[in-house]
Amino acid sequence: MDCVGCGLAAVSERNERTAKGYRRFSCRACGKQFNERSAGVLNRTQHPSDVIALVVLWRLRYKLALRDLPEMFLIRGIVFSHEAVRDWEAKLTPALAESLRRRRRGKVGRSWYVDETYIKVHGHWRYLYRAIDRFGTLVDVMFSEHRDMAAAKAFFESAKMVTGVTPGRVTTDGHDSYPRAIRTTLGTGVRHRNSQYLNNRLEQDHRGVKDRYGPMRGFKCPNSASRFCRAYDELRNFLRCCSRTNQHVSANCRRFFFLRQTATALRLLQAV
Repeated sequence: MDCVGCGLAAVSERNERTAKGYRRFSCRACGKQFNERSAGVLNRTQHPSDVIALVVLWRLRYKLALRDLPEMFLIRGIVFSHEAVRDWEAKLTPALAESLRRRRRGKVGRSWYVDETYIKVHGHWRYLYRAIDRFGTLVDVMFSEHRDMAAAKAFFESAKMVTGVTPGRVTTDGHDSYPRAIRTTLGTGVRHRNSQYLNNRLEQDHRGVKDRYGPMRGFKCPNSASRFCRAYDELRNFLRCCSRTNQHVSANCRRFFFLRQTATALRLLQAV
């Protein structure tokens, strides 16, 4: 571990620990004393990192309102408010989403299904661009306040950058902005299919974010909508145990996969 003050590696671990059990260190170069959480965004929080990580994970994974989580943890003697949940979510979800996005680089197929769905933000309908491959794996997700050529181009550029893959075929609905956006960002060699019926698999996949978004009764600002929807879709894809559509996976394998992936997600959250 490097010093959080001068950045040098001349660090010694001290014998004593903090009140919450975190290791303490001191720098031999500048004399600064710090602990495991000093360089992270949770440095000033009064709750342990594992508790905060679990709160954020449950917030993204399950249909829970902000006020549900404090009640669930209150039974276990852990006291915090719904505003603390909101603050932890804002701090941890961007880093979690970026970590999961880097993990799936180069792992998507070359046949993409692209569509946009509606979500309500501060009383106004906005757009969530989403794309999956032929096996149901997430390609990318992007929130946009407009449904136009600029938004379509930005989405395809983001999808290409995040996945590191140029698709051979893209299936969309009949919106006019898609053909030109595909030609300019992905290239003229990409085959474009324009049919709402061929895009049914993505229409069904919208159910995930729709079911999660419904109990929340919309978002208050575009930033929170973009942050939550991206982190939700990335975590949902990370915990998806099927590698292809309609694949049968036994209950025992599902449990083992879920526990392994959840442990990884919690480590990513605690490392922020």
